[in-house]
Amino acid sequence: MTGLRHDAPVGVFDSGLGGLTVVREMLRLLPRERIVYVGDTAHVPYGGRPLDEVRGFAQNISRFLIEQAGCKAVVMACNISSAVARDSVEAAHPEMPILGVIGPGARAAVRLSGGAPVAVLATEGTVRSGAYGRVLAAESPGAAVTETACPDFVPLVEAGRTESSEALAAAQRYLGAALHGGARVVILGCTHYPFLLPTLARAAGPDVAFVDPAGETARELACVLAARDLAAPERSAAPPPAHTFYATGDPDTFAVGATVFLGDVAESVRHLSWREESLVPDGSDAH
Repeated sequence: MTGLRHDAPVGVFDSGLGGLTVVREMLRLLPRERIVYVGDTAHVPYGGRPLDEVRGFAQNISRFLIEQAGCKAVVMACNISSAVARDSVEAAHPEMPILGVIGPGARAAVRLSGGAPVAVLATEGTVRSGAYGRVLAAESPGAAVTETACPDFVPLVEAGRTESSEALAAAQRYLGAALHGGARVVILGCTHYPFLLPTLARAAGPDVAFVDPAGETARELACVLAARDLAAPERSAAPPPAHTFYATGDPDTFAVGATVFLGDVAESVRHLSWREESLVPDGSDAH
């Protein structure tokens, strides 16, 4: 592929910690791949923001990953970014594999549900975009879809309160609405939500299956890289790849959360500054 190298990194981004669910699956399924991650914590959460504003954030982060970080592929590990910005980023960078999380998650839910109703828990912005409804309708025409906005979930995850009484109350409230139509398959339509899975499972009971798009996205990425001859080469004696993590907010705060989810893989986080519509690394590190 002209201009793209198999030894280049894969870029991944989200508004905060949520995209690390995709990174975690990539580390498991694609251990040779080097990752550059951007958490746009200066703007988290994206869910209640105007869709045009989110599109701008996603376009500019993608441009940083492609033009400055030299990535060979970009994963929008953010449902609302996938919904509103993937097409425009693909159009601006037609040579670059650009993956989102909505398609892989929707396809997995259809396989699991067998055409029965499907529920989607998502941010307000993702629900407003209608992206899951469109993909699910294309994959399973006629199947009923219920989309429920869950504005309390991202702040709970970012604050580390995923198994608190507040999280359980929110899970019970949102699941009640989501499952009202008879769905027993629920898509976690925000990459922050898998961190709440123990609480969600407790609130839902044993008859409800949850679909985490992170693993499906990592598997799709593996297929795309292999098909385009971009997979990192095997090196028997090579050390593990060195990953790079950036946060646009406080890197120390991000490092604490990232280390909880990924261990020492993410113990060093650099700061990125928004300067007008561009991202600039300032070289500060958090340990």
